Amino acid sequence: MNNQQVQYYKEAYPKGTRIMLDSMGDDPRPIPPGTTGTVIAVDDIGTIHCAFDNGRQLGICPDVDSFHAIDPVESEEPVMSM
Repeated sequence: MNNQQVQYYKEAYPKGTRIMLDSMGDDPRPIPPGTTGTVIAVDDIGTIHCAFDNGRQLGICPDVDSFHAIDPVESEEPVMSM
């Protein structure tokens, strides 16, 4: 990944961005598809580090893994009112 691509990911996925994982390629213990999480940081090689809602933290490799940003409202659990 070149510097321009890394800069793109840093700008497109700043800390706090909510994402949903679509698929994870080369991981022996992949995060399940459809899992949501929050971006912690994008490092200088373009890995997007995330804290997933299932309690795991893992880096997403944009060249290998498939994911997309989501609206924070979409990722919230439905609230039951009484």
